[in-house]
Amino acid sequence: MKFNSRYFLITLIILLIEVAIATVLQKISFVRAYLGDILVIILIYCFIRTFFPIKNKEKLLLGIFFFAVFVEILQYFKLATFFGMGKGTIGYILLGNYFSWEDILCYATGCFFALIGDKK
Repeated sequence: MKFNSRYFLITLIILLIEVAIATVLQKISFVRAYLGDILVIILIYCFIRTFFPIKNKEKLLLGIFFFAVFVEILQYFKLATFFGMGKGTIGYILLGNYFSWEDILCYATGCFFALIGDKK
């Protein structure tokens, strides 16, 4: 494990943007629905790269994409409601409760932007 301050800074910036989207910009549906989903993929990617110097970026992004799709599938089955997570709780917010093909497209877009944005 090797700490990478560049990825850490990007992670913090994106996290602040995500918090702003969830709180201040929540009324702008396009930003909340699409930009937030794109950025969450980049956030996860940068967070992992902060601590692990993974050389195969494509495999990492593929793993992140499949993880995001898995969470989206859990939303199809409304597991947050099944486990009694009320609307507004942390678990409900993280897991979600609404399946959307558009979200999966946003995750793929986030992977694409992470890949092209991390060319060295």
